[in-house]
Amino acid sequence: MEKSRSYYATGRRKTAISRTWLKPGNGKITINDKSIEEYFPLESMRNFLSRPLTLTNTATSYDVTIMVLGGGIAGQAGAIRHGITRALLIINSDLRPVLKKAGFITRDSRSKERKKYGQKSARARFQFSKR
Repeated sequence: MEKSRSYYATGRRKTAISRTWLKPGNGKITINDKSIEEYFPLESMRNFLSRPLTLTNTATSYDVTIMVLGGGIAGQAGAIRHGITRALLIINSDLRPVLKKAGFITRDSRSKERKKYGQKSARARFQFSKR
């Protein structure tokens, strides 16, 4: 494997889109030109998005650069996790069974259902009054 080679993948979740680059390095994660601690102050979110790296024992093997836009913090974390997973599969397809078993390969397509006209929200109706 070349030292200068960079691996690119796109990850998506809800309305968030993540452009992810993995490059051989020492495990530094940069999101929108900020450190991971600065961008995601919650430890749970940091663990959630770096789970594919820890699961495949590659957390200290690659530097991850991410540009993410759209959505909220949970959607962005999911998009980043999906992008990291796809980039790892490009690097080494032997990791597929491990990542597949953990459920990281499949894009989580759940998103908010649109509001319908004549109703309060997507499913809730206005209160019915007979008289």
